[in-house]
Amino acid sequence: MTDQSACVAIYDNHQAAEEAVRQLEKSGVDMKQLSIVGRDYHSEEHVVGYYNTGDRMKAWGKLGAFWGGLWGILFGAAFFVIPGIGPIAVAGPLVSAIVGALQGVVVVGGLSALAAGLVGIGIPKDTVIKYETALKADKFLLIVHGTAAETANAKDILHATGGHDEMDLHTAEAPA
Repeated sequence: MTDQSACVAIYDNHQAAEEAVRQLEKSGVDMKQLSIVGRDYHSEEHVVGYYNTGDRMKAWGKLGAFWGGLWGILFGAAFFVIPGIGPIAVAGPLVSAIVGALQGVVVVGGLSALAAGLVGIGIPKDTVIKYETALKADKFLLIVHGTAAETANAKDILHATGGHDEMDLHTAEAPA
């Protein structure tokens, strides 16, 4: 684990998550420090397909514009099928953590690839269960990665904008 911290907010819908991203961007938060995770489909919002061109991932379907817009400003994008959760779309630095967990065969002890990725960025195992449960309930996770000061600032911005169900600040411990 590095000295990076994370602020995680849970949103009921993609509109609230998208508005939070806009507020962070307006406040000067580096968009490369944001990750967003959401279940890909809903019964009335079937995605027809995905394609990747370079660093841009595109989707067709009702939420295609939402994901396409985020994938255009966030760093990295991926689509995973997580057992017990289903298909999820991920944008931002969390993609690398999940891929690293998969490549490093870190997915042990009953952790899903998503959980291993979250633990890999410093989120405690017991809190990861809450985030997986939120995703199962079709909610969205917005994660701001950065130093303790950057994530505390992001938490203040997100708190002021509201719209979230819950928010946690996971600060990295100072090296001994």
